[in-house]
Amino acid sequence: MKVSLVEHTPNPDYVAAFSARVCYSTNPDELKLDEEGIRRILRRVIKSGHHSVLEHVSFTFLIEGISRVATHQLVRHRIASYSQQSHRYTKVERESFVIPPSIEGMPQIKKLYDEFIKNSLEFYEKLIELGIKKEDARFVIPQAVSSNIVVSMNARELLHFFSLRCCVRAQWEIREAAIEMLKIAKSKAPVIFENAGPACVRGRCPEENPCTDIQQIRRFFKEL
Repeated sequence: MKVSLVEHTPNPDYVAAFSARVCYSTNPDELKLDEEGIRRILRRVIKSGHHSVLEHVSFTFLIEGISRVATHQLVRHRIASYSQQSHRYTKVERESFVIPPSIEGMPQIKKLYDEFIKNSLEFYEKLIELGIKKEDARFVIPQAVSSNIVVSMNARELLHFFSLRCCVRAQWEIREAAIEMLKIAKSKAPVIFENAGPACVRGRCPEENPCTDIQQIRRFFKEL
């Protein structure tokens, strides 16, 4: 999997902080913010839960080589925009499948997995040879098939997305994508995303049975 930034709001921390200041100013032309002012304002509004100003900031990512298993979870985040590679029109190739690490690490099981993928792909290709359209032939393709997807979210939704999908309880593939997205977002908006990550980074874990290594998890996300 590869995650890259397509585009983002320029000066995202400034845009969000400026938006917050406008709420309490009668003359926006006089608003001047230095780096310390931006940090102070954003930390205050984020801590207070006034996250609407973060909606003025958006990020667009390209995720390549992600399975349909993971994208089905990804598109459940409804406050976002998606454009995904269509297998109605693009042909599934032999290298277009994701192998879970649990299977990759067990040679005998991986052999069975590879054989299943091979048989499915051969049947898919045979259907196309027989005149079946790709949009119908794809019904025999396993969910392990990979595709590319463009994802756009505003900063407020990204914080929510990271709180859910960076958690160790999230499915491994979407968690991997979320962590890579967070690295990129944090490099562009370090104040907005300085405490981003699973809920335990900011306080109490909401799970009934919290992880035993919360301190290690917190260090990991603080150092991203």
